[in-house]
Amino acid sequence: MQRRVCAAGLIAAMAFLMAAHVSGPARAQDGTDSITKFPREAIPVAAWPGGKKVAVSFVLFVEEFGFGQGPVLRPDLASRNPDLVNEAFRDYAITLGNVRTARLFKELNVPLSIVLNAAFVPAHPAVWKEFRADQPTAPIIAHGINNSNDILPLGRGLAQQKAYVRRTLDLIASTTGVRPTGWSSPSVYSNADTMQAVAAEGITYTIDQMDSDFISRLKTPDGALINLPYPTVTVDMGQFLARLKSPSEIETLWSDYVGELAQEARADPKAQATTVVVGLHPFVIGTPDGAAAMRRLLGRLKTNDQVWLTDTDAILKAAATN
Repeated sequence: MQRRVCAAGLIAAMAFLMAAHVSGPARAQDGTDSITKFPREAIPVAAWPGGKKVAVSFVLFVEEFGFGQGPVLRPDLASRNPDLVNEAFRDYAITLGNVRTARLFKELNVPLSIVLNAAFVPAHPAVWKEFRADQPTAPIIAHGINNSNDILPLGRGLAQQKAYVRRTLDLIASTTGVRPTGWSSPSVYSNADTMQAVAAEGITYTIDQMDSDFISRLKTPDGALINLPYPTVTVDMGQFLARLKSPSEIETLWSDYVGELAQEARADPKAQATTVVVGLHPFVIGTPDGAAAMRRLLGRLKTNDQVWLTDTDAILKAAATN
């Protein structure tokens, strides 16, 4: 299977991070996590590789919904049967959009991480084959079974969540050759049992935590998890569907978000290094205008002397050696 050697390195990195001591202003993360109520500690990082101060990881959500389910572009047409407009919106993204995004990141030589529903590969094997050909080593973050009717069994107890997580990881491993070590809950809808369940099943990091600029450690009864910051405002789908922002407007938002973190680092070189995970969806970035906006943004970020464009696995490894 692919990436087994890399996985060993990642496990070693996790062992270091679990033992790291906290210092500096990132101590604000210490205490009790407001959602899970588990203990949470900061993991201070002085600087990222090359002296960079802002780690930026783009994660693409490769998701499966099922016919008649999923994001709706035109709510006024959703009652039609068949709903050709909204179904086409979904199909274009799942097929052309995912592949275009993979190709763009390859062309620009920018790392990409994949947030994958386990049901996607069996449902779209040809799309996955083409996609993976352009992103053969991109880390895979498990994203549950699908994003509509087979999501986390919240409220049904810890044992059922553990079984769901195990089923997700087993299916991804059997269809891709990679057993993920990262987790993203479908629709970012999880609870304390979820965090304990994923830790118990061998997951070492999650992007479910959305309230920080710094990486941190969540201590569950079944082991620790590293939280990679995934702020709500950096997710394109919320901006696109809920706030009706165009790809070019989202491009400006991302540029300002990362640019301000970089400016803060220049103003205070002794400050802790920051991290931001940026959520991409093929419904937004996978269209030609979305790809054009992404191309412009990546071109600017590549010239910013404070920014490290990387993937999620690399952030963990760099933190462990910092």
